[in-house]
Amino acid sequence: MSKSQIFPLDSVRTDGWFERIGQGIGSFRALCDIVGERFFAFSMITGARITALTVDRRNPDDTQVDFVVGAEGDEDAADTQRLPLPDFRRRLVAALLTEGPIAPPPTRDTDVEAIQLHIGVRYLLLAPLFGYSLQRLEVGDLASLLYIQLDGRETVLDVRAFQARMRVLVREEIERASAPQRSTIDLANVALAESAATDRDWKRVTQLLGSWPAPLSIFLRTPEGQALAVETAALIAKGLGLLATACVNLGDMDRAEEIFRLGVQYAQDGPAASDIFIRFGESVLADGRPGEAIGLLRRAAALGGSHKLVQPLLARAFVQRHRFVAAHACVQAALDAGVPREQLDESVRAIEEALGPALSAWKTRVSVPPPSQAAKR
Repeated sequence: MSKSQIFPLDSVRTDGWFERIGQGIGSFRALCDIVGERFFAFSMITGARITALTVDRRNPDDTQVDFVVGAEGDEDAADTQRLPLPDFRRRLVAALLTEGPIAPPPTRDTDVEAIQLHIGVRYLLLAPLFGYSLQRLEVGDLASLLYIQLDGRETVLDVRAFQARMRVLVREEIERASAPQRSTIDLANVALAESAATDRDWKRVTQLLGSWPAPLSIFLRTPEGQALAVETAALIAKGLGLLATACVNLGDMDRAEEIFRLGVQYAQDGPAASDIFIRFGESVLADGRPGEAIGLLRRAAALGGSHKLVQPLLARAFVQRHRFVAAHACVQAALDAGVPREQLDESVRAIEEALGPALSAWKTRVSVPPPSQAAKR
C-alpha cells in the first residue's frame, strides 16, 4: 500500500478573487445589483463579458444583456449577443453545469497547473463564491481528497464529490433567481430579522432580507420610490440597517457599506435615520476607520440618536484619532446620559495617559468653587 501525498493549496486558492476584480470596475456594484452578484461572477468564469445593459426598472426580467464570449479584444461588434436577463443567467448556468473528465492527479507540489487541472479551474473559482476555502489536497491510490474550510469548520470531499457539490449550488442559484419574486420585499420580515439579530443569528437575517438591495436600489429611482410614505421608508431603512449589520458580522464589509448607503437614502432625515447612522458608524469604526466613523456618528447625534449609544462610540473614535480633549468631552456626555463607567474604562485610560498632568490640573480647577461661592459658605 503506497503512502498518500499531501499538496498545500495556497498557490491555487482563489479566495476573494471576485472582490479583487471588482475593485477595478467602476460599475461593479451596479452590475451585481442588476445581474446578480453570483451571476456576474459566473459570467467572468465562463468568459461571457457584459458590454451593455438595457435596464427595465419596472420589470427586471425584461432587462436586456449585451455580451460577447471570449477574451477582451478578440471580438468585434458582430460578435455581440443579446438576451433577456433570465435567459442570460440560464446560459451561464448551462455552461457551468457541463461535466468533463477529471485530469490526472499531480505528482509534484510545484506543478501548480497540474493541481489546478485536477481540481478543475472553474471549480476553484466557484468555491469562494459559496464560502468554500480549499486548504489542501491529499492524493492516494483510490481517491483525491480535498480538505475544505466551510463556516469555520473543516470538511473533506473527494474531488468528484466537490465538483458535484459546486454544480448543485450553481443549479440552486438559478432556481432561486427563477422563483416568483412577488414577496421579495415583505416588510413583515423586518420584525423577524430584528428578533434574529437580537439572537445574533446573522445568517437568518440575510435569509430574510438578503434579496432586498437589488430591487430596492431600482425602486428608489422610480417616481413611486421617491414618493414613498415616511413610515414605509423608515421600515425599509431599518431592514437595510439590520441586513448591513449582518453582513458586517459575516465578514462582508464591502457589501455592508453598499447596503448602509442605500439605507441612508431611504432613511433621509426620518425616524430610522439615527439608527442607521449609528450602525454605519460603529461598523466603520470596527473596520479601523475612526475618521469616517466620527462624521457618521456626529450625523447620528444631530438626528437625535441616543447619547447612550452615540457618545461611547464617538469617544473611542476620537481616542483612535488622538483627539483626546474631544474624547474626554464625549466620555463626560456618556456618563451624564447614564452609561456605566466600566463601559468607558478603555477610553478613560487612554485619555488619562495622553493628557496626564494637564487633565489632573483641569479636574482640580473645575472642582474648586469660585471665590464668591466659597465666601458664601
